[in-house]
Amino acid sequence: MSEKKSPRIRRARVSILCGPILGVALLLAGCQAAQPTTEVSPQEMERAKNTLQPLKEQLVDALTGALQEGDAESAIAVCREIAPQIAAELSVDGVRMGRTSHRLRNPDNAPEPWIEPLLAAYLEDPENPKPRAVRLDDSTIGYVEPIYAMSFCLSCHGPSIEPALNETILSLYPEDQATDFRMNDLRGLFWVTLPSDTGTETDT
Repeated sequence: MSEKKSPRIRRARVSILCGPILGVALLLAGCQAAQPTTEVSPQEMERAKNTLQPLKEQLVDALTGALQEGDAESAIAVCREIAPQIAAELSVDGVRMGRTSHRLRNPDNAPEPWIEPLLAAYLEDPENPKPRAVRLDDSTIGYVEPIYAMSFCLSCHGPSIEPALNETILSLYPEDQATDFRMNDLRGLFWVTLPSDTGTETDT
């Protein structure tokens, strides 16, 4: 004779089976809700652009000054020593900035993980100079601008480098990949991370 199970027992078994499933579902929903948005406001884009501008201006001034004196080796020193110094001096109040590339000379400038997909996007569309930004977390944004090879870049990064200069470059950077660029080629990226406008409120 078969034993009938009481409704109370059946409800208990359902609870035991469904409890873990419901818990997993709630956990997944919580993870999805916690994902940060990638949207960056126009105001934040403009602030990031203005924050990065001094690095660009000071670096170009230093490079052109060195090359105007006819000393390409001094230009190497600018990229090796002066550029990191400028970036460090400007990296205050939660700001960090620098340069990177898909073809590195200095391995210290390797792209950070958040930069890699942005760099890949520029490589797919290298003639698009539009700045790009992502929200890294609730309080930080990352912003990049492309660097295009200009005439003064080609002395050290072009397809034809003076043998003595090339020897100096290889002595400093044995694994150098940053040569054979042509005018207006995508050379790399300027980047900056900075606090987002988390305190900005919209009108209601």
